[in-house]
Amino acid sequence: MAKYVKQFLLVLLFAILTQAQTSDSKEVKERRARARSLLVSLATDARSFHDQTLRARSLARIADALWQVDAEQGRLLFRKAWDAAEVADQESDRKLQEEISQQKNKTGGGFAVSLPPNLRREVLKLAARHDRQLSEEFLEKLKTQKADAINTATSKSGNRLSEALSQRLGVAQELLQSGDVDRALQLAGPALTVVSTATVDFLCDLRDKNPSAADSAYAALLASSANNPQVDANTVSLLSSYIFTPRLYVTFSGNGVNTSQMSSTIKPAAVAPELRLAFFQSAAAILLRPLPAPGQPDQSSSGLDGKYLVIKRLLPFFEQSAPGDIVESLRGHLNALNALVSDNTRKREDDWITKGVKPDRPAADREQALLDQIDRAKTSEERDRLYIQLAYMTMAKGDLRARDFVSKVEDTELRKQAQAYIDPSLAAHFVEKKQVDPALKLVHDGDLTHIHKAWVLTQCAKVIAKSDRDQALQLVTEASEEARRIEELDPALPRALLAVANAFRQIDAERVWDATFDAVKAANSAEGFTGEDGELVLKFQSKGQSSVNTNTVDDFDLEGIFKDLANRDYDRAVELARGFQGEGPRAVATIAIARAILGTDKRR
Repeated sequence: MAKYVKQFLLVLLFAILTQAQTSDSKEVKERRARARSLLVSLATDARSFHDQTLRARSLARIADALWQVDAEQGRLLFRKAWDAAEVADQESDRKLQEEISQQKNKTGGGFAVSLPPNLRREVLKLAARHDRQLSEEFLEKLKTQKADAINTATSKSGNRLSEALSQRLGVAQELLQSGDVDRALQLAGPALTVVSTATVDFLCDLRDKNPSAADSAYAALLASSANNPQVDANTVSLLSSYIFTPRLYVTFSGNGVNTSQMSSTIKPAAVAPELRLAFFQSAAAILLRPLPAPGQPDQSSSGLDGKYLVIKRLLPFFEQSAPGDIVESLRGHLNALNALVSDNTRKREDDWITKGVKPDRPAADREQALLDQIDRAKTSEERDRLYIQLAYMTMAKGDLRARDFVSKVEDTELRKQAQAYIDPSLAAHFVEKKQVDPALKLVHDGDLTHIHKAWVLTQCAKVIAKSDRDQALQLVTEASEEARRIEELDPALPRALLAVANAFRQIDAERVWDATFDAVKAANSAEGFTGEDGELVLKFQSKGQSSVNTNTVDDFDLEGIFKDLANRDYDRAVELARGFQGEGPRAVATIAIARAILGTDKRR
């Protein structure tokens, strides 16, 4: 009897569990259906958004979220998103040129700007995840459009990508970073025939994930470059980066130098000897081309001075492992150039000539060299410039002495501008390194804006949340008070309040809803709040020097927090999103909720 009772209980338990699973499955399907309906309704509204940037982004993101349940609808929305992105990019480029022109007139030539979002690239990136043919359709449209004034001109050396190839490679780079190596390679293919900083950087990233594919593409680039009459010494310098100084790129224009360093460390790539030899042979074929006849100008991008500096910079690599005849030929060519270049070029021995070739000079030596120059400076203007260089150098190391160097600047307005750049930069450094005490010192003593202070306080609160919850909550409260000192119409107010809400997610989850509601109310009063593109921008401009530092801050955006809220309580999150009066933030929040329910982010 006990045996039958046990069997009956097991059957009953199985039936209960099955019914519960069926009920859960039905609820999930209902929530997904509601989320899909939410997106379809938003898509209808988005087609009539007046803001072309908002229209492009909303339609593209809705298409991305809908694709797995309705690919045809997604394809239609991607095409409409592309049309809006074209209009938005043209308008952004026009405004950018106006801003550059205004700054040049003000500074005498220098400018520092934050580049606008590239909407077509955003649409391309999302479309390329789903449909290669559709992404190629968009790229073909780029080829037929009028070249953009700043991005599309191809230099004489061939070291610049056209707009279409630049867009293609940019999207491929993003696919590569997300782990979609095969699709990234397919998309990047046509761009890998041009030597540029972006091309070589893509190959360096590719080598981290697929060394064989990267080396093969690089070898093909070497072979085509050796026979290309348009390439020059700068091409060789860029090609050398792949093997000897990955992610450090140095090119020359006469006696000037252009540099780009994508990584804090420079480590040579462990390529096969055959590939290294192929570089030496291709490089020699380019560098040893005959010099122009006397009286005839050099038409290359580097000029004779630049060519001299490229050979001088790369010669140690050749001397280490290139065939002896190539080394001797390069030395002879360098001697021939020695008689043609300027005296300044011959004597030039600065850090950028040896960067990545020889060990960097110790920071203490570079600092002392600047201090010596200050002692010899004859004018206050020259001293101010050198003190700012010292401030930049020490700031990069998180050294608070940077503030002392700025305080020595005699020009009052220049000192004020520099302090407003150095203090927040130091604070960001300490936040990144999770150094709470010096970060908080700058909140209380430094020249930081209210939104910078709110951000630093919330980040410090997250760092100490586990070890000292009470102190963390106190910092979040202080951040909220700092945020409310921002003017009501300023979009920085809802961004700062969102940072507070995101801090509560980690420290006191029960207070997230109220904190987010406060951000929604603030957003409805703030002009220009979009719910995304949250960032902290620092600018410094002086005569002869311009710097701009833009840091993306996810905690200022709606996407992350509304995904979290949707998983906590879908209906309540939807109701909160409907509280936005602006089309932009309402669209961003709604798409975030739908993505959380449809699971599109898990797929990635």
